[in-house]
Amino acid sequence: MLKLENVTRRFGGYAAVNNVTITVPKGQMVGVIGRSGAGKSTLLRMLNRLIDPSSGSVRFDQTEITELRGAALRNWQRDCAMIFQQFNLVPRLNVLTNVLLGRLNYRSTLLNLTGSFSKEERAMAISALERLGIAQTALQSAGTLSGGQQQRVAIARALMQQPKMILADEPIASLDPLNAKVVMDSLHNINQEEGITVITNLHTLDTARHYCERVIGMAAGEVVFDGPAENLTSEAVRMIYGAAAEELSEDITSTSIKDKASTPSVGSLQHAV
Repeated sequence: MLKLENVTRRFGGYAAVNNVTITVPKGQMVGVIGRSGAGKSTLLRMLNRLIDPSSGSVRFDQTEITELRGAALRNWQRDCAMIFQQFNLVPRLNVLTNVLLGRLNYRSTLLNLTGSFSKEERAMAISALERLGIAQTALQSAGTLSGGQQQRVAIARALMQQPKMILADEPIASLDPLNAKVVMDSLHNINQEEGITVITNLHTLDTARHYCERVIGMAAGEVVFDGPAENLTSEAVRMIYGAAAEELSEDITSTSIKDKASTPSVGSLQHAV
C-alpha cells in the first residue's frame, strides 16, 4: 500500500503540490487529471523520488520513501518504475538493448560497465516485447520507431524492472488516438494480469473514465476530487478544471476511436465526461 500524508512541494514561495493526503491500495489503476500546472507531474516525481517533498510523508508498506538514500533509494526507483511522455530511450541503441537497460539496478557495477546481459535477461526482454506486440522491432534503432512503438518499448523496459508499481507521466499526451489506445490497453492489461499498481497522469477525461477504477483530480496543487471513475460528473469536472470546464467538448477531450458515422458533434460538458 502507498500512503501519502500532508505531502507538499514548494518551489520558492509557490506550492506545486499542497498538503496532499491519499492512500492507494495494491493493485489499483489510478488516473490523475487536472489542468496544466495542477501539480500532477510533480506528484508522480515525488513518489519516484526524482524530486523530494518539502514536507510530509510518503510510505510504501512499512518503508518511509522520503528517507531512502544510496542503494535503498536505487532499489525503490527500480521497484517504482517510471514511464515518461518523452519515452527517455537511447535513440542510437537498438530496441532490445533499450529494454535490457531496465535490468541495470539488478546487476553489479562491473557487469553494467561491460554491457553484457545474460541469456535469461535477453529472453525476458524478448518476452516483454512480444507481450507488447513489437518483438519484430528488437534489432531496430529505437530512434527509427513511431511514437507509439517507442512508448511500448518504454513500457517493456519498465516491466524488466519487475516493479511493484508503475508511474506513467502523461504517457499518451504526444500520441494519436490509435496509438494512445494501444498504450493504455497495455498498461491496463499489466495492471489486471500482474496486479501491479498503476498511477498515470492523463489529459483526457474519457481515457480516465474508461481505464481507471479510481480518478484523482488536482487543481492548484490540491486534490479536489478522489473517487470512482463513474463519479466523475460534470460538477466534479468543474471542480477540477474551474470555469474553463464550461468550454470542454467531446472533440477536445476524447482519445477514443470512433466511426465517423457515430462520432458525436461538439457537445456539452455532459457529453465530454
